[in-house]
Amino acid sequence: MSIQTNIQTSATPLGRDDLARLVARDIAPGSFVNLGIGQPTLVSNYLTEEQNITLHTENGMLGMGPEAKGDEIDGDLINAGKIPVTELPGASYFHHADSFAIMRGGHLDICVLGAFQVSATGDLANWHTGAPDAIPAVGGAMDLATGAKDVFVMMTLLTRDGVSKLVDTCSYPLTGVGCVTRVYTEKAVFLTGPDGVRVRETFGCTFEELQALVPVPLLH
Repeated sequence: MSIQTNIQTSATPLGRDDLARLVARDIAPGSFVNLGIGQPTLVSNYLTEEQNITLHTENGMLGMGPEAKGDEIDGDLINAGKIPVTELPGASYFHHADSFAIMRGGHLDICVLGAFQVSATGDLANWHTGAPDAIPAVGGAMDLATGAKDVFVMMTLLTRDGVSKLVDTCSYPLTGVGCVTRVYTEKAVFLTGPDGVRVRETFGCTFEELQALVPVPLLH
């Protein structure tokens, strides 16, 4: 396959809000979606009314709106990451067990999760680094990874030590196997699957510069 160098769509890497806006834009109208803790929670702020997206949070709510600000804040109305949120018309509340039944039963079109590592074939590691002093925090991640029809990941491409989080094989304990379909980072959007990793677009770097950062053969 010949190498194309015209997939750069931004002169600089994307900030957290720009990345959240991009993910929000890519969610199909009418979808039922769960947003994981961390970066994914920002996505709710950029969904439009026209998209008609129904947000689910694992602590028992359908119809969650954007993050609550100022007088909108209700201490009893939070998402799974304990961030105050708003409710949209028609929002409903239910038992934790019913919430997990939605997750496990294949009723979610998309979940957006953070990650420590994603493998070239879409394996996900996002609950434990394996470090002796690390605190495991699986929550509902395994249920979401196996129950949602599509799993999008939002993460920085590199660790603080400059090591790629997109890897050939995950070295951390797995959350799900072959479940990730897209990876959104500040430097690129990757499409993962059995055929390998395809780069959809890059931000602030060329395809060749991106390949130099990632120890996985990239396609486009």
